[in-house]
Amino acid sequence: MTETTVREFDDAAALVAAAADDLVAVIEQAQAERGFASIVLTGGTNGNALSAALREKVIDWSRVDVFFGDERFVPGDDPDRNALQAQDALLDHVPVPSERVYTFPAADEFSGDGELAARVYAKRLADNAGERGNGVAVGSAGGALVPRFDVHLLGMGGEGHINSLFPHTDAIREQDATVVSVRDSPKPPPRRLTLTLPAVGAARRVWFLVSGADKSEAVAAGVGGASPEDWPCAGAHGSEQTVWYLDGAAASRLG
Repeated sequence: MTETTVREFDDAAALVAAAADDLVAVIEQAQAERGFASIVLTGGTNGNALSAALREKVIDWSRVDVFFGDERFVPGDDPDRNALQAQDALLDHVPVPSERVYTFPAADEFSGDGELAARVYAKRLADNAGERGNGVAVGSAGGALVPRFDVHLLGMGGEGHINSLFPHTDAIREQDATVVSVRDSPKPPPRRLTLTLPAVGAARRVWFLVSGADKSEAVAAGVGGASPEDWPCAGAHGSEQTVWYLDGAAASRLG
């Protein structure tokens, strides 16, 4: 497991600005080394703020693959969809090729079959990994292929959930599939699609964007190495780097 780094900032705006600058540098490095970069966007207040901040950066979007860590399994035109929020904040404003944006299926596709939708997105991940020659086999049997994302961005809930992986659920325990359907999310809407911990762990870098005192207990648990069953954030680590971008309130329970 790689070393975990904690970076503390005065407020949410400062942590978002720093993460945006850092992400530009990683994208440039990846493009110089391999010709393209692979990033996983996250929603929520800080995630959407970061997406908006990227609009002002000089980035060669023609050589960026964009993925999502999870999605609300609602109709395609539902404003709760992370993909629509990312479009509003970023993707409609930059020249990223549509075929390089890997959105999750919506609930009005595949007759609303969430399990099938999860398998479809898992195949999209595997196909990209194979096409790009940038894959890693994960799962207990090593049979699931997923891209080696350059950065997987994560927000976090007060109970430590990441993507749509909540405490004490089948999804957080999943060790084989890279994508699963969630039917009973404790946070609405109840139906979701999410990358699992093995897929998150395929990323070179996992970056948390967390602000607010209500997140401080979960931050302390995640940084301190608690059980992912109890605190899902504790199970998310990049293969090369894990960074927590925090404001002072979120970091207040760290020693």
